[in-house]
Amino acid sequence: MRENFMSGSVRGTSSNRRCYRDGSTKIMKPSIKLKKIWQDDDMVELTVSVTDGMSLFQCDIYVGHQSLSEAVKNLNEFKNHVYGGLFDLRFGEFGPEYASGAFHARFQFHHSGNGKLSITAKAESEWNEFTRTMVASKATLYLRTEPALLDNWLVSLKGLAKETRDEAILECI
Repeated sequence: MRENFMSGSVRGTSSNRRCYRDGSTKIMKPSIKLKKIWQDDDMVELTVSVTDGMSLFQCDIYVGHQSLSEAVKNLNEFKNHVYGGLFDLRFGEFGPEYASGAFHARFQFHHSGNGKLSITAKAESEWNEFTRTMVASKATLYLRTEPALLDNWLVSLKGLAKETRDEAILECI
């Protein structure tokens, strides 16, 4: 069910606070969340939620168990490249010829050595018929995080891959 909210500041508070029609508020913290909704022997279906604090995009993707385990292994290697590392995380592919949605995130440690990790996250929903054509909703969000928060995410992502956890959240700043 779609939540009914209006975006914008609420009485001078932070800009990532949402004011709902019933008067309640909720703060969206920048993050990438992978939540397991289904699995079988070959793959897992995940809901990917990406928010930069102002915008939120969600899509469902299918990921093979082997692909998820390889992503965890490769991210574990990448986390040590603080002075200029680059890693592309790819789950699914964009386009109407592929099943369900897609999520691609580019992780980049800049050469400046400031230790911050920049993330460009692109996501696409499942393709659906719209008037006389097929369409999918798409979003690109830009996030930043820190090595310690990446380490926390890798622990939960590893649990997701080993089927001991149902979600993995990368907190961003």
